Order: sequence, then C-alpha cells, then structure tokens
Amino acid sequence: MARAARKAAAAAPLSPPPTFSSPSSAGPLTRARRLLARGAEASLSWTPRELARGCVLASWVKAHGFHDARRAFDGTPATSLPQWTAIISGCARGGRHAEGLRAFAEMLGGGGGGGTTAAPNAFVLAGVLRCCAGLGDVESGRRVHGWMLRAGVRQDVVLCNALLDMYAKCGHHGRARRAFGAMFDKDAVSWNIVVSACLQGGDVPGAVRLFDESPLQDTSSWNTIISGLMRNGCASEALGRLQRMVRAGVVFNHYTYSTAFALAGMLSLLDLGRQLHGRVVMAALEDDAFVCCSLMDMYCKCGEMEAALSIFDRWSRFTGDVKFAWSTMVAGYVQNGREEEALEFFCRMLREGVPAEQFILTSVAAACGNAGMVEQGRQVHGFVEKLGHKFDAPLASAMVDMYSKCGSLEDACRIFDSAPVKNVALWTTMLCSYASYGQGSMAIEIFDRMKVEKITPNEITLVAVLSACSHSGLVSEGDHYFNLMQEEYGIVPSTEHYNCMVDLYGRAGLLDKAKNFIEENNISHEAIVWKTLLSACRLHKNIEYAELASEKLIQLEQCDSGSYVLMSNMYATNSKWLDTFKLRSSMREREVRKQPGQSWIHLKNVVHTFVAGDMLHPRSADIYACLEKLMGRLKEMGYTSRIDIVVHDVEEEQREASLKFHSEKLAIAFGIISTPAGTPLRIFKNLRVCEDCHEAIKFMSRATNRDIVVRDMYRFHHFKDGSCSCEDFW
Repeated sequence: MARAARKAAAAAPLSPPPTFSSPSSAGPLTRARRLLARGAEASLSWTPRELARGCVLASWVKAHGFHDARRAFDGTPATSLPQWTAIISGCARGGRHAEGLRAFAEMLGGGGGGGTTAAPNAFVLAGVLRCCAGLGDVESGRRVHGWMLRAGVRQDVVLCNALLDMYAKCGHHGRARRAFGAMFDKDAVSWNIVVSACLQGGDVPGAVRLFDESPLQDTSSWNTIISGLMRNGCASEALGRLQRMVRAGVVFNHYTYSTAFALAGMLSLLDLGRQLHGRVVMAALEDDAFVCCSLMDMYCKCGEMEAALSIFDRWSRFTGDVKFAWSTMVAGYVQNGREEEALEFFCRMLREGVPAEQFILTSVAAACGNAGMVEQGRQVHGFVEKLGHKFDAPLASAMVDMYSKCGSLEDACRIFDSAPVKNVALWTTMLCSYASYGQGSMAIEIFDRMKVEKITPNEITLVAVLSACSHSGLVSEGDHYFNLMQEEYGIVPSTEHYNCMVDLYGRAGLLDKAKNFIEENNISHEAIVWKTLLSACRLHKNIEYAELASEKLIQLEQCDSGSYVLMSNMYATNSKWLDTFKLRSSMREREVRKQPGQSWIHLKNVVHTFVAGDMLHPRSADIYACLEKLMGRLKEMGYTSRIDIVVHDVEEEQREASLKFHSEKLAIAFGIISTPAGTPLRIFKNLRVCEDCHEAIKFMSRATNRDIVVRDMYRFHHFKDGSCSCEDFW
C-alpha cells in the first residue's frame, strides 16, 4: 500500500470494536496484531486431515450456520487455521455476516480447543471484510484495514477487492476511491467496484472517466456503467454507451439484455426493444427468467400489452416458477390504465394456484385505487391480512393511496398509523392524501411529524406540501415551505414546485403575484404555469389576465382543449358570445376536441358511467324521476341554479335544464335509488366538478342524510350535512 496510507493508519488509535469482543479473552485484537507483525499470516503447513475438516466445516456452515457447525465438530475443535478459514468464509458466502464476525472474535480470542489464537490470513481477512460489508459495519472494516497496513499483510487483488467492496457497500465512496488508487494490481473486478462506487455516490463524471481509463472493459464493466447511468437519471447517455458496446463487439449476457430492455422501456423505444428481442431469440436466452421478465416489462412500458401477454403465455407453458412474470403483467396493466384487466389477471393468477406475494398485492392495490374500486380494495386488504403478510412500507403506501383515492381517508389514516415502519415514501403518500382532500393543516402536521421522526423529505414530499397549502389557501405557509425546501433541504425547485406556487397565489386571488412569480423565476416557457394561471382567472373572473395566459399558451403551441374551453367559458360567462364563437371556430380549425365530461359510480362490482343528459342507462326513467323530485326538494331548502356558468347563448329555462342533468347529478341519483338509505356514495368524474354541481351536492348530502364523496380530476370533495371538506375553496 502507499506510504501515506500506512502512515495515516498507523497514527489512528486502535481500540477493539464491540463486534469483535470475545467474553473469554482480553485484548484479542492486540494479540492478533502481534501475530501478524511476526509474519504469522504466511501460509501454514496444512495437513490433509486439516484440509478435509475445513471442507466439511465449510459445507456445514453454509447449510446450518456457525454454531451448528461447531456443535457438530465438538470432538474436533476448530483450532487450526484451515478450519477457521472455512467457518468465516462460509459465513461470508452464506450471508451469515454477524456469525462470521463472532467467529472472527472467537478465533482471535483463542476460542478453539486449547485456547490458542490463530493468526488471520488473507483468506480470513477477505471473509471478514465481506461480513463487514454485509452488515454495513464500516468501523470494523476500517480496523481490519488498519491491521493489514500495520502488519504488512501481502494484499493480493482478491483481498484488495474485498476492501474496495466493503467501503463501497458501506457508502464510503471516497475511501473506496483512495484504496483503489493505492492498489498495485487491479483486475476487471477492481475497476467495476470503483466505477460502481462513483455511480452510487452520484459522481457520474468521475465514473465515466474511470470507465474510459480502464484497460479491462469486459461485459460486466459495460453492464456496470450502463445500469449506473440509468439509476442516476442519465438514460440518454446510457443509450449511447449501449450503442458503443454493440460497436465494440462485446458479447451480451443475460444481465446486459435485462438492462437494455429496462433502458428501452424507460425511453419508450419500442423499435430498440424489438431489435433486442430478436437478439435474445438468436442467443437462445428467451427462456431465461431474468431476461424474459425484463422483456415483458419493456413491452408493458411501451404500451404493447398484447406482445407482453404473448410472451407470458408462451413462457408460462414451459416453467412453473413465474411469480415475477405475473407481477410484471399486473403492474403493466396498471401502468397502462387498464385496471380492470389487471384485476382479472390477478384473479386468474389465484385460480392457477400462484401464491400472492407482497409485491403483486402492491400493484393490485394500485389498480383498485386508480379505478376507485373501494370494495375490491377492501378485499385486497383482507387478503393481505389473511395471508399474514406484513404491511411493509411499499405495501402500506399502496394501501394508503388506494383508500385515499377511493374516498376513504379514515381507512387510509388507519393503515398509515398501523404501519410498523414508515419510510419517506409512506409519509409522502399520507401527506398527498391530505392534500388531495384539501386538508392543508393536517398535511402540514404530517410534515412536522416527519421532521420529528428525522425523516428527510424529498422533492415529491415538497410538491405535496405546497399543493396542500394551495388547496387550502395557506399562502404564508406555502411561501415558508418553498423557501425551506431550498435553504434547509437543498432541493432545487422543479416545474412542479413552481406550478404549485402559481396555483397557490392564483387560487387566493393574488393574480398579480402569480404573474410576477412566473416572470421573476424565468418559467414563462413552461405551458403548465400559464394553464394554471388561466384556471385561476376563470375562478376570479379576471378576463385581462386570462387573455394574457391564453396568448402565451398559443405562442407556446400548448393551447390544448382544456385551455380553449376555459377561455371560451370565460367569454360566455361575461356574455361575450362573439368571442366565444371565434374561439370555438378556432378549435375546429385546429382540430382541438373537447374531452367529454363523464361521471361514474361502482356498485356491486359494476361500473355505471354517465354523461350529461344521458338516456342510455337501463334505469334512465327512474334516475330522471328521482333527480326531478330531488331538485325540487333542494329548491325548497334554498338551492338556486348557477345559470351564469352556462356557456351557451340560450334562454334561462334552457340553461337551468342543462345544469340539472349534469353527469355527476345523474350518477348520484342512480346511487340513491340503488342503495339503502344512508349509504355513502362515491362518485368519480374525469373533469373538474362545476360550481353548480358543487353547490347542489352540498344540499343533496343534507336532504338525503348521506355522505357523498366526489373525486374529480384534481381533488376530493367530501360532502356531509350540507358542507364540503374543501370549504368551497377549490
């Protein structure tokens, strides 16, 4: 090792780590150091009998663990170095890292028969370093490194690689780089470890530089740099490296194909995925489980579910172990918005006797949440408990999100509170749930609890906090958290954070401040912020700023149907019918189509969908009769129609009639005639709920004595006893 490294290590005090302490010995590390200093680490003369015992011991350790192996050999205590080497190396290979360190402590303390100590050699030290890496115990690893430097242990490439790997896996990437620089001999594994360490530490330029300097670029090296670039968000650069790998003629292995499929899926490069698929067939790797699941996942991410299903059906005929394949398909259906098919596929899986693991239940819960299927979601919840699965953080997050999206915030809170382990994703999911229900104060309380629990928020957490402030009118709080995310957490604001702030000011009526914020932060090129400002202008009836936002969107060529409709509705609300006509003509010329409003309700595992004035439902006559009677009751209670929001130049009676039969009102009427009195109703809508429906549903909740939860494209509205959870601020 380098002289500077030896000097630094010699200057550091050596106190025995608790992990290595042995109750039956005093100062075993000091004795080991003396033995090493005398050169006792050199290879000893091992008899055939000792070697045989070592081999048998290694097998026992791997299968049964250290203590069982020792009990099995009570008559032949492990006093020789081959036996200790077998035990410690076996523990390292078998993942019994804590037992490996305990064995090392016993070895140093003379724990074998006769109470004599054995000097650790390079094989033992490499095994101990692997145990330290497995436990993340960098302090013990540093002490081992110190012994190596003091005693002058001959550090071959295998031992040095174990040292590099220990520092890298413990997160000390700088130490790994320094140890790598001090190595005299380096093999491909050495280069791979240090490149991977740079990538794990976020030093992408350093990793690329080291990779390019490496004289030993084998398949594993290319796999390391490509997958590392992907993990660090450098997908385009990873694609360039993959192309260079092909030009260099490097042979792909199963991990290369798996990584390449993941890259094609990440970038939605279907043509690349198909080319890779052809290469897999030629390489006869189509039946490899690792490759096949990656291939299916690629097709799922590219929206080609039929191709993914074809591969699944072919593969499942030849192998029985397809749990990951089932999970990939269910997740693929969810990613592509085909939740009902995801649930059907899950039911098929159960019928075929495939056990439901936690990771697939996470996807199924997501499907239920996205589709708003609360009853199916409850069945999944019951299924989890019946199988005895623990609510780890990913599964708990999925269940919290499911209940929240299905309009049952109370159940979401119960799952969150009962989760034994809460990571940042689970905290963020709960925070997002409160934000979507307009409960800004509760969202802020969750954020404060996160800080007390020493959970560091991420970018998504701050988006949720700012959104919660926006939907609750908490302007000063929003300003505080926007500054906090930069000053305390070092999070650079993204478009989502900026848009939340524009929304915060816009909803609160601070349109001047919203416009100035856009200009001051140089985000005028982002269409989303102008759409948000346009929506706020509609809310506060400010046609001047609305026209400005609309002009900006047209300049950016981002004026989609929603933006056109917002502007058209503003003109109509202000009786500017000529401007309304011109804007709608422009929509026709540009072939911009308005998304039709739809509402739906789930009853007895059936989805009932409605559009405004819908007469296609089998029970239309009953629905309209119920709605006519209910609207009459609402008027007696004080409800008046918001005819000012009707966007057509028609008579007042026609305006009122058009409002009466909006899709959400039809869905609620169907729910009323189809469920027992007092049953909560959950309605889903693909657009923003209008002001008239919002007002009418408040009266409906009081008239029918029902809780009515409406989930529109932006948030939840929980109507109860004549009021809404949003407090009329949405």
